[in-house]
Amino acid sequence: MTKTSKPVAWVGSSYDDLCAFPDPVQDAMGFALYLAQTGGKHANAKPLKGFGGAGVLEIVDDHDGDTYRAVYTVKFADAVYVLHAFQKKSKTGVKTPPADIEKMKRRLKAAEEDYKTRGGA
Repeated sequence: MTKTSKPVAWVGSSYDDLCAFPDPVQDAMGFALYLAQTGGKHANAKPLKGFGGAGVLEIVDDHDGDTYRAVYTVKFADAVYVLHAFQKKSKTGVKTPPADIEKMKRRLKAAEEDYKTRGGA
């Protein structure tokens, strides 16, 4: 039995941002997104705090001393939406910067609207 794969929808500049990451980071995040498409969850994917549950997840990958993050949602039955991809700039603390949280919230709303217009529940 083969698993069906949900399409990935990219919100805002998330696709271009992820494509700017180093190749090994792109590979790791691409595999994590593939797992999400097929109903799985990568070991490095964890629920993002502040979004009410496990519907919004974050993938974190380190490369050459830098930290990269991609945030996606699996709260829709028929699609995986990538909300944001960015390099963590702060060298202190693990908190996601407030500007990035706000961007993700705006993009989650945009994803919800897009999903509704495509005929989702």
